[in-house]
Amino acid sequence: MPSVAVIGSGVFGVSGAKELRRRGHDVTLFDPGPVPHRLAESTDISKIVRLDYGDDEAYTRLMEGALERWRSSSLAPFFHETGVLFLRRSPLEPGGFEHESYELLSRRGHRLERLDRRDILRRFPAWTSEGVEGYLNPEGGWAESGNVVRHLVREARDAGVRFADRVAVARLLESDSRVQGIVTEAGEGLRFDFVVVAAGSWTPHLLPVMKDHLRSVGQPVFHLAPTDPSRFAERVFPVFAADISRTGYYGFPSTGEGIVKIANHGVGRDMHPESGEREVRGEESVALRAFLGEWLPGLAPAAIASTRVCVYCDTHDQHFWIAPDPERPGLVVATGGSGHAFKFTPLLGEWIGDALEGKVIERFAWRSPCHGKGEEQARHQG
Repeated sequence: MPSVAVIGSGVFGVSGAKELRRRGHDVTLFDPGPVPHRLAESTDISKIVRLDYGDDEAYTRLMEGALERWRSSSLAPFFHETGVLFLRRSPLEPGGFEHESYELLSRRGHRLERLDRRDILRRFPAWTSEGVEGYLNPEGGWAESGNVVRHLVREARDAGVRFADRVAVARLLESDSRVQGIVTEAGEGLRFDFVVVAAGSWTPHLLPVMKDHLRSVGQPVFHLAPTDPSRFAERVFPVFAADISRTGYYGFPSTGEGIVKIANHGVGRDMHPESGEREVRGEESVALRAFLGEWLPGLAPAAIASTRVCVYCDTHDQHFWIAPDPERPGLVVATGGSGHAFKFTPLLGEWIGDALEGKVIERFAWRSPCHGKGEEQARHQG
């Protein structure tokens, strides 16, 4: 039975460990803990699950498969299909994220609802209706991200994955031009047939060879406490993206505790995943209030219950990195979520298992670094 060390207990690592165990591997997952790690990108109360990817048919097709799994797998209790509302300040025009998403999904047989300002005023009164239009995609919604990871951890343990969840990895153990295991921070060398590095934003710090391919980017997240949370219940306030390729803002309906989460899927700021500056800055709070005043005036005065900084692990092109190292046999890198991987959770494990077996999706393959604008169309602002 081939032995595999998986480094990292975020959604990549746990999904991969579970799938590799299912395929007959002897799997040990390493993480400094606790699990789920409080600083991991996949931690928090919610993540969007959306089909909408502009004119990118490849991601759209993959998400169609992932969405069916969200509905039918053991993850279904943690998925809430509220629909996703896409709005913008100007008409939907060719080349824009919303227009291209609408056109592609419609061609693929999805039934979306176009909305003008009167529709928005009538159905979603929290939004200002002046100059706003868009569409509602009834397919999609949000997932309880932290609970999803906890559930996957339980499933992986039940399947026989061993968790070394208080063990930090210092480096890889290499010999004869091959990765043969890991060395812990305590100095213990442990041999494995394969190593899967799924350490998210920590990956380029553990693997210096990845520093030209990955960067850690902080994005602000706000949990607001409106005085009347019922105005933001999912029936009248579904998951949304507000001219996201320009503003970066997206959000969620009120939770049972009356919290409305709003975050930014934007350019972000470079930071180490354990940076002491991992706090929302004053200018980010000011920008949020300006956005709310323009788009959601009823939410603008809401108190901020808490904040966090979500640190993305970005690839240069914003495509995931799930591939074996062509120069170091025995090593697979599975990371680079770039702020949009969580929605693919039901498929991540299979992609990682395939990569260890040498079968890689072309856009997730090992590749040379490049410069310029990434390809994920929802993040083209800045």
